[in-house]
Amino acid sequence: MAQDWIERLVSGDRSILSKLITLVERRDERIPEILDQLPDHSETYCIGITGPPGAGKSTLIDGLTVSARTEKLKVAIVAIDPTSTFSGGAILGDRIRMQRHVLDEGVYIRSMATKGIKGGLSSSVGQVIRLLNAANTGIVIVETVGVGQSELDITTVADTTVVVLVPEAGDSVQSLKAGITEIGDIFVVNKSDREGAHFQEIALKSMVAMGKRKSEWQIPIIRTQADQGKGISEVYQAIGKHRTFLEASSSFEKRRRDKRRREFFILIEDILRTRLAKMSKESGLLAKLSEQVESNNLDPLTAAQRVLSDKSFLLSIGEDPD
Repeated sequence: MAQDWIERLVSGDRSILSKLITLVERRDERIPEILDQLPDHSETYCIGITGPPGAGKSTLIDGLTVSARTEKLKVAIVAIDPTSTFSGGAILGDRIRMQRHVLDEGVYIRSMATKGIKGGLSSSVGQVIRLLNAANTGIVIVETVGVGQSELDITTVADTTVVVLVPEAGDSVQSLKAGITEIGDIFVVNKSDREGAHFQEIALKSMVAMGKRKSEWQIPIIRTQADQGKGISEVYQAIGKHRTFLEASSSFEKRRRDKRRREFFILIEDILRTRLAKMSKESGLLAKLSEQVESNNLDPLTAAQRVLSDKSFLLSIGEDPD
């Protein structure tokens, strides 16, 4: 069955692509085998779009998709949405916001839930990108939730990261500045017809100049009005220039190696977090110590040290509780 699914995926079967992504999100036991057998198409390029809510990320992505499609590139849009507290699924629905691409067979749009994971991403994104890679997708665009400083995880999956801000996002810039110059390869001041766009641009230029990142890449700051289509071609061209820069240097493979390593540790943390949460609701050491901490009969640090010093417990989390 696994080989049949892979063959259908490579041939461009969108129904099997959607099915496999759903299985990834559900952590189906068949997924590791499938991922391990996937063919690798290194030409797939991932663009991360991040920034605060309301910055116009989806509108910008819509325009970038049009630019990519004029070059006959297959595009996949992975929109990370907050998790619904009722269904556990993604809300906001970027598929609704990009209706003009619905009938385009060269564009695949998928909303994914964060599942409570910090960082503006879903822990399954890296696996989904590998599926899209096997499906011969030229460009994968990942849109993060837009939650502030925790957006730094976008570097785990993106080859080029575009940070989208708006003129009135002064507070957002302040909250992001600790890491913004480390993740942004391109900065966009969207809705630049609004008052304050010039000052926002100056502030970004100052932050970029003061940044600690050592690179020959000169980070561009581009003003756009995405809803009017203004500046989108400049952003698309800047992405292309950044890709050319990376591929012409040793940075490209190093960046991808770093991404794979970070994804590896993120997945370990996510799996352990899920198992610990389940075990805390069952009878056993973790549940017992958790109850003592909640009733203030035991210090949290002491409880944590007891858990991590218990060999039988450590062995138990190495196996799936199911």
